[in-house]
Amino acid sequence: MNLIDPALDLAVAAVALALLAAAWRLLRGPTATDRVLALDTLYIDVVALIILLGLRWGTALLFESALIVAMLGFASTVALARYLCRGDVIE
Repeated sequence: MNLIDPALDLAVAAVALALLAAAWRLLRGPTATDRVLALDTLYIDVVALIILLGLRWGTALLFESALIVAMLGFASTVALARYLCRGDVIE
């Protein structure tokens, strides 16, 4: 047993806890801005979890899926922020 396995287990547990905290803020957030920030945090946590699982399982396919999730998360966060600020997404 090497040292990386318990470290990855601890990191997955920490990211899962962060996912739960962000999901709680997404559901309970008093304002729409809080919910958008919680959604952005959820995307970041999901990307981190996918990367950690890719390291744990030793597959490169998960790194590509993490990149796709990161790009979709960025685009949706920008679209939601523009909608909240201006009321429309496309000018």
